[in-house]
Amino acid sequence: MAGALWAGSLKASAAGRHGIEGQQAPPLNLDYWIDGDGKRTRFDIKSTEGKWVYLKCFQNWCPGCHKYGFPALQRVQQAFGSDDRVSILAVQTVFEGFAINSKSSLRELQLRYQLPVLMGHDAGDPNGDHFPQTMKNYRTGGTPWVVIIDPSGKVVFNEFHINADGFIEYLQGVLS
Repeated sequence: MAGALWAGSLKASAAGRHGIEGQQAPPLNLDYWIDGDGKRTRFDIKSTEGKWVYLKCFQNWCPGCHKYGFPALQRVQQAFGSDDRVSILAVQTVFEGFAINSKSSLRELQLRYQLPVLMGHDAGDPNGDHFPQTMKNYRTGGTPWVVIIDPSGKVVFNEFHINADGFIEYLQGVLS
């Protein structure tokens, strides 16, 4: 399927151990979201029904997020940021480095990478199992992690990396 095109040479081998490809996307029950201007907002995954969703999971201190994840997110945002048929969002899934991977870092990242996208913060419990609900629900393998949800709400791709240019080409073809 198209997932091979999206993954390209960066595809990690997470099949079977991580992800929920083929399943309906679970809710994102976060209490902290900021819009593309850095203002507090609310978000419900149901608002994306009928749209393609590019969901990026990251941590501020994650080197792979800065080397691969944010540049890919930038390219997708540039291609589809003004397209009402596509929702682009990023969630900081904090499972370590709780002081550094903070809510305040979201706006800093938006500005640093010029990313006017919806961003959420999902911190795990530093005194518990450490894993935030988004990681548990989407069975992410860590960060960076990309989830693509189709207009029916089904997860059609989830991996550590995505070939952003291949995904953009594919989705432009689907949307044309």
